[in-house]
Formats: sequence, C-alpha cells, structure tokens
Amino acid sequence: AAQPAAAADGGGATADPDAAAGETPAAATSESLLTKSIGSLGFFFGPIFLVISFMLVALVMMNVLQIRRDVLLPPDFVDDFEDQLNNKDYQGAYNIARDHDSMVARVLTSGLTKLNRGYSEAVEGMQEVGEDENMSLEHRLSYLALIGSIAPMIGLAGTVTGMIDSFDEIANSATQPEPAKLADGISTALWTTLVGLGIAIPAMISYSILRNRVSRLVLEVGMVSEGLMARFQTLGRSKPAAGGAAAAAPAPAAPQE
Repeated sequence: AAQPAAAADGGGATADPDAAAGETPAAATSESLLTKSIGSLGFFFGPIFLVISFMLVALVMMNVLQIRRDVLLPPDFVDDFEDQLNNKDYQGAYNIARDHDSMVARVLTSGLTKLNRGYSEAVEGMQEVGEDENMSLEHRLSYLALIGSIAPMIGLAGTVTGMIDSFDEIANSATQPEPAKLADGISTALWTTLVGLGIAIPAMISYSILRNRVSRLVLEVGMVSEGLMARFQTLGRSKPAAGGAAAAAPAPAAPQE
C-alpha cells in the first residue's frame, strides 16, 4: 500500500515539470518573436527605421497642432478686427492685425499697408502673402510625403540585402546549406519590407488628411480676409471728395507704424 502511494506521489511530482515544460515553449516563442524582429533588422536598418519613426511622429504632431482653425483663423481676432471697423477705428484695426501672430492677420496687414495704392493693389498684396503662407504650410507637410516615399525604398534595400545574404550562403556552402542560415537572410528581407511599409502607410495617410485640411483652411482665410477688406472699399467710395474723386478712408490708406 505504501508503494502505490509513493508511486502516486512520484507521478504527481513529475506532472508539474511536464506542465511547466509545456508552458515554456509558448513563452519562449512569444519572446523570441520580438527579439527576432529586432535582430532581423540588424544594426544598420534598425537605427534607420527608429529615427524615421520618431521623425514621423514629431512631424505629424507638429502639423496637427499648427494646422488648426484656432491658429490660422482665430475667431477672437476676427471679431476684434471687425469691431474696430464698426467703430471706424481704422488705425486700431491695423494695429490689431499687425500685432497678431496668425495667418489671417498677416494677410490683412499686407493688404492694409498697400491700401494707399488702391484697393486692387491691396487685394493683390493679400493674395501674395496668402500664397506664401500656403507654401510654408505645404513645405512642412512635404516631409511627411518624403518619409512615405523613402521608407518603402529602405525596406526594399533590406529585402535585397537579405536575399543576397541567403544566396551567398547557398553559393559558398560546399554541402547542403543550413536552413537556419538561409532563414536569417529571408527574415531580414521580410522584416525590413514590413517595417518600411508600416512607416510609409501612416505617413501617406497623414499627409493626405493634413493637406486637405490646409486647402480648406487657406480657402477660409482668403474668404474672410477679402470680406473684411471689402469694407474698406465701400468706405472709400462712400464719400466723394470736393473735386469729385472718392475720399479715401483716413487711417487704412496710411497706417502708422
């Protein structure tokens, strides 16, 4: 009776190591997958993809924070500027536009400084500044498109490098090449392609979304600024001068610095 009990105890003791051994391969597999993915990129492609990833996140955050209606076309500024026009404080309107740091303020300031040359000159000056501001916004976005273009190319370079390593192993092996060494080159080829696409796809999606937002906001800035400048055209034509010419609005025609 003692022997069966001992056998039973022994069977119970050996069951735990078997269970633990059964759980170990799963944990080892999950850990080796992460380490294998990092190791497959190598010391050359790994740091390159890491730097590009950080640049992508930084560029997306910077553009998301910059390309907003509150930054390019702040409602508070538009309301203050329009209040100055309603109060016929044209010099005050110019001062507000000059001191405010926003796209619509810079566009209006350019138009007001050229208003003494005529309304058409003022509108032309506004359009020039608007195009310059639009170009500046799109210039920052172009880096996202650049990342979206070069990331797959770097991945393709890794693919070619990995395949070359695999074929070199076949060519230089006197006997049948070891599958593990062949798998190393193939793994590098596949992982570099996957990571390159994983960076390029979000970059191109972000670029498309942000570029559409830029186009919409720039159009809104142009419509609002031209609508505000139209007030000066109406004021300039409202009172004829003694000689028959239209009397220009006093302050916008020659704003004081």
